[in-house]
Amino acid sequence: MPAETTIRPESPSHPQVRSLLADLDRYLASLYPPEANHILDEQALLDPAVSFFAAWQGGRIVGCGAARRMPGDADSGGRRYGEIKRMVVDPAARGHGIGVQLLRRLEAALRDDGVELALLETGRDQVAAVRLYERCGYLRRAAFGGYPDNGLSLFMARELAR
Repeated sequence: MPAETTIRPESPSHPQVRSLLADLDRYLASLYPPEANHILDEQALLDPAVSFFAAWQGGRIVGCGAARRMPGDADSGGRRYGEIKRMVVDPAARGHGIGVQLLRRLEAALRDDGVELALLETGRDQVAAVRLYERCGYLRRAAFGGYPDNGLSLFMARELAR
């Protein structure tokens, strides 16, 4: 049985986060060409408009994710939205609900700031991630935020009830 999971704010510059994100970047690079990887780097994750959380188990980080607050635009019907970014769970820790816990914590941070719409872009070949988002109530939608509709990306949205 895995250790208890704690989700808490963390710096994207934490060495364990850096390692986890580097693994994620290598994985994404194995699936998609560079122009199809829409990755926020560490500096972007440190922006005050971004909330970054890590999932801890027994003294180690086993997952992380970010929520970036965005102003309303034509693609969001003028509504402010939160964009889910950099979600990843260590493959050795998958299957225990950590992704759901992280996603719900990110959504709560957005709701706390009065944001009622969560959007995300993910790759079509990330089957487990797509399943997670669908299980959590995300529905497919059109491209947003300047992302190209390149056939490799899937775009999803979820209304965040207050």
